[in-house]
Amino acid sequence: MKRAGKQACVIGWPIEHSRSPAIHGYWLDRYRIDGTYTKEAVRPEDVETFLRGLANAGFSGCNVTIPHKEAAFRIADERDASAVAVGAANTLWLEGARLCAANTDTYGYMTYLALQAEDWNRRDAPVSILGAGGAARAIVHGFLEADVGEIRLFNRSAERAATLAADFGPRVKVFPWEQRSRAATESAVLVNTTAVGLKGEGSLDMDFTDFHPDCIVSDIVYVPLETALIRDARRHGLHTVDGLGMLLHQAVPGFEKWFGVRPEVTDELYDKIAADIEGAR
Repeated sequence: MKRAGKQACVIGWPIEHSRSPAIHGYWLDRYRIDGTYTKEAVRPEDVETFLRGLANAGFSGCNVTIPHKEAAFRIADERDASAVAVGAANTLWLEGARLCAANTDTYGYMTYLALQAEDWNRRDAPVSILGAGGAARAIVHGFLEADVGEIRLFNRSAERAATLAADFGPRVKVFPWEQRSRAATESAVLVNTTAVGLKGEGSLDMDFTDFHPDCIVSDIVYVPLETALIRDARRHGLHTVDGLGMLLHQAVPGFEKWFGVRPEVTDELYDKIAADIEGAR
């Protein structure tokens, strides 16, 4: 059943955990837009039918979360450079009858990094990335676009890391997982893109003792807001960037596509979602 006003949603399986409705709902209220943003549980076998039926269901587009990002990329009629680089889409919108796709994780990560550490690239130093999954691909793409000369990739599966490096070219170099502390000491930025630390589980066992004092340590995990990696880096006096800002900023392009207003990520929104995260623990 169609609702009044503009409509968008987030799809996934499961979908109960998504905080996207809280983010977009905040903006709908703030900008007094007649619209809705809902969570839609879509089984993997139903994803193409759902996406092909967006217009008939009254949706302007949707966000896509696990496990549908690769399927959304394949189903889309048009894909922007970010989606092509990552091989997955998290934001879909309609242009006429055509389904368009983007991956806004690159935008979300790089925007928040620049806001929190605007001089992150003032040193001619490599960037080090832990992990080689979809998020790592989005962030590698962002740093390459920012003209970083060398990206050092550390992943438990050397084969997966090698595949990523081959896809992105010679500026991405693979290092053994066991060297993640020693080979990253001179980094301009160290980024954790793995799920280690999510809900406080597991440890990356990074030794920050010899790290360059200007290194920025970033974690895309945002539950908890202060992961063990962030806490350890702060203890060594390093500048840190949490994962919540990436989540908030990656939502901006989609909202603009669906509702016609480019929203602002405010301190109030950050505090609202942070409180929700802390309250759910």
